Amino acid sequence: MPPFRLKDAAHENRLIINRVTAASVFIGLLTVGLIARLIYLQVFGHEYYAMLAHDNRVKISPLPPTRGLIYDRHGKILAENVSVYTLEIVPEQVGDLEETLKRLQALLPIEEEEISRFRKSLKRHKRFESVPLKLHLTDEEVARFAVKRPFFHGVDIHARLVRHYPYGPLFSHVVGYVGSINERELKRLDVAEYRGTTHVGKVGIELAYETILHGHTGYAEIETNARGRELRTLKENPPTPGADLHLNLDVTLQEIAYQGLGEHNGAVVAIEPSTGKVLVLASKPGFDPNAFVYGIRGEDYKALQASADRPLFDRTLRGRYPPGSTIKPFIGLAGLEYRIIDGHTETYCPGYYQLPGVSHRYRDWKKWGHGPVDLRKAIVQSCDVYFYDLAHDMGIDRIHDFLFRFGFGRKTGIDLTGEKSGLLPSREWKRRTRRQPWYPGETVITGIGQGFLQVTPLQLARAVAILANRGTAITPKVADHTVGGGQPTPLGDGGAPQKIKLSPRRLQTIIDAMVAVVHSPHGTARRIGEGIDFQIAGKTGTAQVFTVKQEEEYRADKLAKKLHDHALFIAFAPADAPRIAIAVIAENAGHGGSVAAPIARRIIEKYLEQP
Repeated sequence: MPPFRLKDAAHENRLIINRVTAASVFIGLLTVGLIARLIYLQVFGHEYYAMLAHDNRVKISPLPPTRGLIYDRHGKILAENVSVYTLEIVPEQVGDLEETLKRLQALLPIEEEEISRFRKSLKRHKRFESVPLKLHLTDEEVARFAVKRPFFHGVDIHARLVRHYPYGPLFSHVVGYVGSINERELKRLDVAEYRGTTHVGKVGIELAYETILHGHTGYAEIETNARGRELRTLKENPPTPGADLHLNLDVTLQEIAYQGLGEHNGAVVAIEPSTGKVLVLASKPGFDPNAFVYGIRGEDYKALQASADRPLFDRTLRGRYPPGSTIKPFIGLAGLEYRIIDGHTETYCPGYYQLPGVSHRYRDWKKWGHGPVDLRKAIVQSCDVYFYDLAHDMGIDRIHDFLFRFGFGRKTGIDLTGEKSGLLPSREWKRRTRRQPWYPGETVITGIGQGFLQVTPLQLARAVAILANRGTAITPKVADHTVGGGQPTPLGDGGAPQKIKLSPRRLQTIIDAMVAVVHSPHGTARRIGEGIDFQIAGKTGTAQVFTVKQEEEYRADKLAKKLHDHALFIAFAPADAPRIAIAVIAENAGHGGSVAAPIARRIIEKYLEQP
């Protein structure tokens, strides 16, 4: 039996006290920590955590603005917003999305490309948001779906505003179009401004004035539940609609230009010389811009790209053509300014020109020649030999420097994107780009607008406007003013006009010759001068598409149409107080006097009828 031991009360008391003390200290520390945390949350971190709580409860939803409209100079609408019916799906309300898509395709004509765009849109939306599947439903399609609506949970028809271009191909290049925002554009655009927007300007005015037309996005504070579903709108900051844009273009003149080209492709540009306002900017053929708004089918887009007529190509800004004889007034003026010739200097034209010591003959369009020719007769009858000789005497360096003053070889500065600068050749250019010397024969053909020299229709029209202005250069402008909130706001004029130093007397010599082109019995455009009570100063042009060999003769009836000469015409009117300057290029149409000049006359007449 073990010995009996008495309890050590004192030791047990100390042990209990130590444990109670330790527990009290631990509880005290926890309490202090809890109080400190509460103080931080309620005092120091109140603003931060209140904001988090608010954000968890309130969702900021963008309110996209209504896109501004586009009008011509007389208030005719060129781009509008129309209400269309769209078929849309809320993914979280659809049990089997793939099965639903198949059933919808069986009910409605939904292309695979529309399905593909829908799948891409799903990635940018939450599952409880409505995502468009088909953007444009006909009345028949709406009725067909309405009958089956109860069997498609989560699928419904909504009304949306989409862009519409009532004139179709007529303004397809200059006005342009809007299309769905792509991944590349998402990186460039302001996320805050475009979060609720699905379309953006792609080309033309729609692209150049995107910021003005788009407006500013508004926002709504929407209360949501824990799953993010919308419950009610707490506050709304409405969007600012895009401003309406009024252009200098004239629908009636544009229609005359487009229809006047007839079966020919080409371009027509008309400008007010005193202001730079662009009245006509027509490129033919065009295309239907509305197809791009709704999402053009892949095969249709490939057909446009593969077309030999290149309907997607803007000839007014990007087309580069040899100017042909339309360059002769400028070459003649250069000869006067450099004092190589005067108004009475004559050259004998036997129907060809030869450089000294060279057997090659540069042919005149009139094979039997013009005989003795002075500057006026050379412009009126478009004598090639006269300008062959003048160009050779002047040299390519002086030709380059003088034409550059009229804007050739550089962009005009028009308020559109994608403009090309043409090509104004020089010794330095050929040495730099082709690593070859410049040859005298190249100077000779430059004098009649052939060879390396290339101009855009816009450049040519601006150069004619400078002649009309007696040496004052202006910047072409398509857009005139905006209207936002009911108030018109003028747009910039592109800078102050620049004065080219020219002799008024010499310039008048050229203008008088251009008037004779239209109004004298032997002028190459005399047919358009009949029956009008004002004078037109003009110049015809015929530009070769390919080089005719020395021993061959150009026979249009033996050639494919694409090898026919281009027909050109430049003009301004009235000659004594110009109000309009114009350049017409009809591709593969032959002589400028018979095809291009009548188009110019109709446009000029119609414009001058206006007050």
